[in-house]
Amino acid sequence: MERSLKNHSSVTTLLLFIIILFTQCTDNRPEDIYQPDLLYADGLVMKSMKQDYLEADEKVVPLINKLIHCADSYMDQSPHSVMEKEIIPPSGDKHDYISQGPYWWPDTTKPDGLPYIRRDGVVNPEREKFTDRKNLRDLIDASEFLGKAYYFTNDEKYATKIIQLLQVWFLDEATKMNPNLEYGQGIPGITEGRGIGIIETAAIGRIADVINLVRISDQWTPEPEAGMGDWLGAYLSWLLNSEKGKDESIHPNNHGTWYDVQTISLAIFTDQDRLARQIAERAKSLRIDEHIMEDGSQPHELARTVSFGYSAMNLRGLFHLAYIAEKVGVDLWNYENVHGATLQNALDFLIPAATGEQEWKYEQIRPIESNALNFQLLMASKVYDGKYKEIYNQLNDNHVEIPCDDVHLYFY
Repeated sequence: MERSLKNHSSVTTLLLFIIILFTQCTDNRPEDIYQPDLLYADGLVMKSMKQDYLEADEKVVPLINKLIHCADSYMDQSPHSVMEKEIIPPSGDKHDYISQGPYWWPDTTKPDGLPYIRRDGVVNPEREKFTDRKNLRDLIDASEFLGKAYYFTNDEKYATKIIQLLQVWFLDEATKMNPNLEYGQGIPGITEGRGIGIIETAAIGRIADVINLVRISDQWTPEPEAGMGDWLGAYLSWLLNSEKGKDESIHPNNHGTWYDVQTISLAIFTDQDRLARQIAERAKSLRIDEHIMEDGSQPHELARTVSFGYSAMNLRGLFHLAYIAEKVGVDLWNYENVHGATLQNALDFLIPAATGEQEWKYEQIRPIESNALNFQLLMASKVYDGKYKEIYNQLNDNHVEIPCDDVHLYFY
């Protein structure tokens, strides 16, 4: 009897071991890996990469390790808040975001320098006294890296940090930002704020992706879920209905493009797919027709003193818009506009100057940045033709390793 019990115990132990081993093996099967619903990355690509990472794929491991390294650099970052600033908004409420237009300078012919005058493309260092812009940008950058690091590692330290950062900037009564940009890019002596300031929240939709990545954490409770939904929904409402938002919505250059990127992102996140489709469909005439000529040039950007930089920036926004529009069934990639041009033509127009094959014949008071087309080229290699990946490699052949700024490009 005693021997029988011992045998039964051994069999039970063996069965338990087999169950545990089977569970460990199956937990990492592709069908068991969460596929995130994302706007600024491809959830299916990330799911596949996570499986490869867990299986120690030699091509994927260095990329994910680089991502984790970049994320770790933000772990010691203190949470930013709009309350940190020293310059008080005209409302008297530090919860309101405030910034100053970058290209406006004191008029040296006036005793008080007012009103400021414009020097397009030349940044006034006074801008850095207004800390909200940089702090929000740092928050979004940090959250995006931490969100992806959490997804690939399931390490709760990243979720903890994300929640802390979002809580302070968006949710805590004592520190949160009011969901408006009434005082964005003001100009001394002229205006307290402009619709143009909305360009400074161009990346706000990335917060939606961060939320979708961290939702699987036990630490993500109904309180931040509801709070972030309310904040992003309120900001979308302000973008759509405020005078400054309406002004930015019809702006003819990159400002209008990036306005659409923000509103379509937040519309999808707040389950307003009909609105998102309207934004995407309107972009055909309002953005692609208006922005891109037959030869692929973008006249609204060529009029600037940093014409290549702004052409690349606007095209990056149009590419983001096209990528997100796919989520609601609208094809902007292959839309041929009234001039017979597509987004691909706009990219082809810029490539010769980026590679040095041709001289850029428009005004460009700063050097052309070699990475200005990185996102566009990698996306084009998937949407249009693999040759664009070769051009990307050509422009980035001096990379010893992928810089943090480019890590996110590999998850599309």
